[in-house]
Amino acid sequence: MAVQENTNITTDFAKAQSIDFVNRFTGGIKKLQEMLGITRRQALSEGSTIKTYKRAVTLADGSVAEGELIPLSKVEKTPDKTYELAYKKYRKAVTMEAIQRSGFDQAVQEADSALLRKIQSNIRSEFAAFLASGTGTATGKTMQAVVADAWGQLQVLFEDDGAGSVIILANPMDVSAYLGGSDITTQNAFGMTYFKAFLDVSMMTNASVPKGKIYATVADNINLAYPKISGGEISKAFSFTTDETGLVGITHSPDYSRDNYETHIVTAPTLFAERLDGVVIGTIATD
Repeated sequence: MAVQENTNITTDFAKAQSIDFVNRFTGGIKKLQEMLGITRRQALSEGSTIKTYKRAVTLADGSVAEGELIPLSKVEKTPDKTYELAYKKYRKAVTMEAIQRSGFDQAVQEADSALLRKIQSNIRSEFAAFLASGTGTATGKTMQAVVADAWGQLQVLFEDDGAGSVIILANPMDVSAYLGGSDITTQNAFGMTYFKAFLDVSMMTNASVPKGKIYATVADNINLAYPKISGGEISKAFSFTTDETGLVGITHSPDYSRDNYETHIVTAPTLFAERLDGVVIGTIATD
């Protein structure tokens, strides 16, 4: 007998779960993007390699007399860095007995939420590790001095392009030590407000940054590439639920061979810098 029209079946609930999960996941990623000032994203429908290029400009002498032949200037574009999409795949299974014992919400949804938070935490840690590969340097005896030096270095590095907003990532303990040792009445002039108002610096804290270090770059220097899970080649073979960005694919399904309820996740957001020398590592002097 055919199922009655509008009857809710088990796959409907699995789909709804996946939609809720992916919305929360990409919501967290979007928040991270906003915090980091990431404005450029690249969705790759096919292929998994990202190449960056550098340009060398040979500028001819522009002092040309009237009627004389104007010499040619030359712009050369050469390969610089190559990045490969790194897929992360996760699977979680909950047994039928666990669902019966604890209830569906606690056994499945709460575990999904814990998995979601861990994956997002890993992405933030990976971003901090990525910034640690920067080649620019800055130093100072205090956090304020290091931030100011990093800001100055970035203004020089991006002078021709317009540096724009500077993003600083620091260890929470360094920030607390700085604030704890400063007169609270001067914070509007020399504290975190000073960084934002006078230097256009956005401060973030992350425990993945080593104590005594800061990472600094400009917002437009960071790119985010990811495979197009929805509407790309992947969707021809796999039925993942995604949001409109396609940053992450998620599906829920029962495994009747083991009487488990499984969560499958795939994601591959890859961060890379347009200019690695435009990522400055600052060191707070201890002597």
